[in-house]
Amino acid sequence: MGKQQKMGKNLNRTESMNLALIICTLKRPDALLQLLHSVAKQTCYPAQILVIDASEDLRTQAVCTENKFKNLTYFQVNEEHRGLTKQRNFGVSKIDENIEIIAFLDDDIKLETDYFEKILEVYARFPEALGVGGYIANEVVWMKGYAPNADFFEYDGYCRKEGSRFLLRKKLGLAPDRPPAHLPDFSHGRSVSFLPPSGKVYEVEQFMGGVASYRKSVFDQMHFSTYFEGYGLYEDADFTLRLSKLGKLFVHTGGRVAHHHDASGRPDAFKYGKMVVRNGWYIWRVKFPKPSLKARLKWNATSFLLTLVRYGNVLNTRKKKEALREAMGRTVGWFSLWFNKPEIL
Repeated sequence: MGKQQKMGKNLNRTESMNLALIICTLKRPDALLQLLHSVAKQTCYPAQILVIDASEDLRTQAVCTENKFKNLTYFQVNEEHRGLTKQRNFGVSKIDENIEIIAFLDDDIKLETDYFEKILEVYARFPEALGVGGYIANEVVWMKGYAPNADFFEYDGYCRKEGSRFLLRKKLGLAPDRPPAHLPDFSHGRSVSFLPPSGKVYEVEQFMGGVASYRKSVFDQMHFSTYFEGYGLYEDADFTLRLSKLGKLFVHTGGRVAHHHDASGRPDAFKYGKMVVRNGWYIWRVKFPKPSLKARLKWNATSFLLTLVRYGNVLNTRKKKEALREAMGRTVGWFSLWFNKPEIL
C-alpha cells in the first residue's frame, strides 16, 4: 500500500472515531471561553464536551449557557467532587457509551485548528496506543540543528537553551539519564517539554494531563488517583506512569496548543513547594516502588539541590516573597517524608 493510500485510510479511521472532551475548571470563565472558541474551530469536532466546574459562583455557568457550543454539557460539582482528579473521574462517569477516545484539556489552553485531528491520527496509526498527548508549542524556543555548546540541550536534530538547574545538575552528576518524558530511576527527569517541535510522534512514559487523551477502555481498569487533592500537581505523571505499565503511550508534537498560564485557581507558593516534593516522591515510588540505594541518594540530593536553588532565587528574581515561600514549602515537604510518607494508592 502506498504512502497516500495509508494516509487516506488513517484519515477515514480518524473521521469515524468518536471523541469526547472533558474540561475541568475552577474560577476561570474568561480562559474557558477562549478555549471553547478554539474547540469550535476544530477540523475534528468532539462528539461530546463536558465542562466540570468546581467554582462556587455562577460566572463559568454563564459562559456555557450564554454561548452556544455544539455538544456541550455543563456540570457544577459540589464539595464531594471538587479537585482536579475528582472532577476528571466525575467527567469520565458522564461519558456516552459510544465514545472511543476521551480527551482532557486545561481551561487555559488554546488549540490549533487540527489538534484533535492530529491526536486521532496517532490512534489510527498505532492501534496499541492507550493514550496520546498533545504538544505545548508556545513555552520553549527551539532551534533546528546541533547544539552550539554545552549550554544547550540537543534532541532529534533540534536544540534549546539549557536551564541553569540542569546545567548545575550536570556538573554534579545528577543530570537525567533517560530520554525526555521517561522517568530515571531516581526520578527528576526531563518532561515532555524537552521533546522538540519536529511534528513527529514519540513513544513516551508520561505526558501532561492538560493536553491528554486516552482510550475510553482505559477507564475500565483505572482512574485518576484521589491522593492528588485540589490543584493536583503531578497527577498526570502518576496516571500516565501507571498506564505505561499496561501499554504504549505517545506524544504527537504536531498536535499543537498554546498554554496561557492563567494565574487564578492556583495554590499559594508554600503549598505548591510542599506538593513539589511530596507529590514528586509519590510518583517516583509509583514507577519505582523499591529503588536502589544509589537512586535514593540521587533523589534526595537532587531534591535538596533544587530547594537550595529556589532559596537562591530570593536574591536573583523579582518575586522574592514567592520564591522564599516555595523554598520553605519544599523544605517542609522534604522533612515531612521522614515521618509521614504518602501512602501509594
